[in-house]
Amino acid sequence: MACDNSKFPVWLVTFFLLFGCTLLDDHPTGAIEVKYAAPGPQAVTIAPSSQCCDHRGNSYDLYYPTNLTGAPHALIAWANGTNAVSNRVSYLLRHWASWNFVVIATRDRFTGDGTTVLDSVNFMLHANSDPNSIFFHTIDTNHIGGAGHSQGAGGAIRAMLASNGKIATVIPIELPGQQFCLCSPNQVLDTASITQGSVFFVDGSNDIPISPPTQAPQEVGEQSLAAFYAAVPSNVPKLTATLLGPTHNDVTGQPGCNTAAPPCLVGVYGYLGYPTAWMADRLGLDPTAHAAFVSGTGEIFSQTSHWAFVQSNIQ
Repeated sequence: MACDNSKFPVWLVTFFLLFGCTLLDDHPTGAIEVKYAAPGPQAVTIAPSSQCCDHRGNSYDLYYPTNLTGAPHALIAWANGTNAVSNRVSYLLRHWASWNFVVIATRDRFTGDGTTVLDSVNFMLHANSDPNSIFFHTIDTNHIGGAGHSQGAGGAIRAMLASNGKIATVIPIELPGQQFCLCSPNQVLDTASITQGSVFFVDGSNDIPISPPTQAPQEVGEQSLAAFYAAVPSNVPKLTATLLGPTHNDVTGQPGCNTAAPPCLVGVYGYLGYPTAWMADRLGLDPTAHAAFVSGTGEIFSQTSHWAFVQSNIQ
C-alpha cells in the first residue's frame, strides 16, 4: 500500500527513509485470511439506535446485515478508544457486519471500565425480546463477542469478565501496557483474571511504547502482548499475534491512512482477516476458520510476511 508520511511523527518518517514502505505489506496470503479479509456477502445498514441509552446517557451505533431474516446473528459489542466513537473504526465494524454479525457500539468515549460495553450487550438482549424492535428474535444470544481498541481493548476484557458468561470471546486491539493506566493500583487490568471465555490479542509492531509485542526481562508487570498473553491462565483458549508494520491507530483506517486518526502507517487492512475469522470460529459461524489458530500448525503461524510473535494454546 502507498504510504502517506504527512501525518507521521518525525521518528516514523525517519523509519520510512531508512527502511522504506515495502516493509509494510499486510496483504493476506493464507486461504482463511484471504477469505475473511474480503468483504462478506451481506449488504450492511449503519444506523443509530432508536432507543437510548447506556447508564452514562450515551446512545448506540448499530452495524448490521440489512437482511436480518434467517438464522439468528451473533453479536459483537465494540469498545471505543479514548475520546473516540465508532465512526472512527467504521470500516472494520462494517466489515464484520458484512459477514453476518450484528455489531453494537456505545458512544461512550471512555470505555475502559467496560460497564457501558456490557450495557450495550444488555441493550441488544432486550431488543431481541422486544416484539417492536427490528432485532426481535434476530440475535443469537449464545454467541456474543466483544472487541475494542486501546482503552477500549481493556474495556472489552472487563466487560467479558463482568458478563457472567454472556460474552464468550474478546479481541483486544492495541491493548496498552499496565504502565499507561491512569488509575489506582487496584484498577490496573491483570489478564490473569480472565478465567472464562477466550481472547485474541492483536497489535502492530510499531505500536511502541504503548502496546509492544514483547518487553525486556527487567520490566515489571504486563507491559506487552507477550506478558498479557502469558498471564492468561493456560486453561483459557488464547492467541496473540502482531501485525508487521502498523502502529497504534491503523485500525482506524478507512481503509487506508488518509482519513485515519494519527499515527497510522498502513491502514486497517491487516485487522480484517484473522480477527473476522476468529469471531466466525468462536461465535459459531464457521468451524473451518478454527484451523487458522491451532497452536504451532495454524495458518497464522505460516504468514510470516505480515504476522509475527504468534503464540497460541488453541487445540
